[in-house]
Amino acid sequence: MISYNTKDWFTFIFRFHKADTFRTLLPIMFAIGVYAALIGYAEVEIWKLAENSYVKNITIMHGMLGFVISLLLVFRTNTAYDRWWEGRKLWGSLVNNSRNFAIKLSAILEDENDKLFFRKTIPSYASILHKHLKNEDTAKQLFDDLDLEIDHHKHKPNQVAKLMFQKINELYVAKKITGDQLIILNAEIQSFTEVCGACERIKNTPIPYSYSAFIKKFIFFYVMTLPFGYSFSLGYYVGPVVVFIFYVLASLELIAEEIEDPFGGDVNDLPTKKISENIKKHVEELL
Repeated sequence: MISYNTKDWFTFIFRFHKADTFRTLLPIMFAIGVYAALIGYAEVEIWKLAENSYVKNITIMHGMLGFVISLLLVFRTNTAYDRWWEGRKLWGSLVNNSRNFAIKLSAILEDENDKLFFRKTIPSYASILHKHLKNEDTAKQLFDDLDLEIDHHKHKPNQVAKLMFQKINELYVAKKITGDQLIILNAEIQSFTEVCGACERIKNTPIPYSYSAFIKKFIFFYVMTLPFGYSFSLGYYVGPVVVFIFYVLASLELIAEEIEDPFGGDVNDLPTKKISENIKKHVEELL
């Protein structure tokens, strides 16, 4: 995720970052600019449509459709941001749950070997969940001094949670913890699985295809018809005006596409790797 100063206006305006939509849209913006200029030239110089009242009425249609497309884009960006923010809240819950789990274990456990096990496995859950959500290969061992015995063809976060619960149950059988403590610690492990399931729901449930496709088609046809209505009033300036309108509308759609999956590898996605590293540091301090 990009770190920046929210009050540095000139940096936002005059510096282009690799995450800017301008670079992505530049080829199609150039093509649309040429298209708009050709339509404007044909209407003004060849077809002589400047005096045609029927052509002038096209701007009324664009005015009405502009209101509709603005509502659609507002809903689109709000929905995408809600998914991004929900993902951030879930990983915030994972941080708190890991701390609470470590705090309770540090007070309950007396054997250093037992503490060492959880000192490794609690951060392991966050690290493996980070890679699980990014669909990365987790075949490499996270910690050289701890064998998690993970089957890499199965659901890896579930296996880590299973190992932790097995250890808790072993401690109960060995009478190192009481039944009440078993219930409390079990609830902490369950909260890990709930976070994982909620993150998978966001990851595996994109915006419905029909809705996303309709917005893209709407933007395209709206922009492609703009030169017909504004060529006689803007003249040859219709090219840059249409390009700017397309840039604004398409950029909103691109931004929504990027942030609707907060667990990807884009620069604006959540820093889950950094969060998992912080969890490791905090747990090691507590245990």
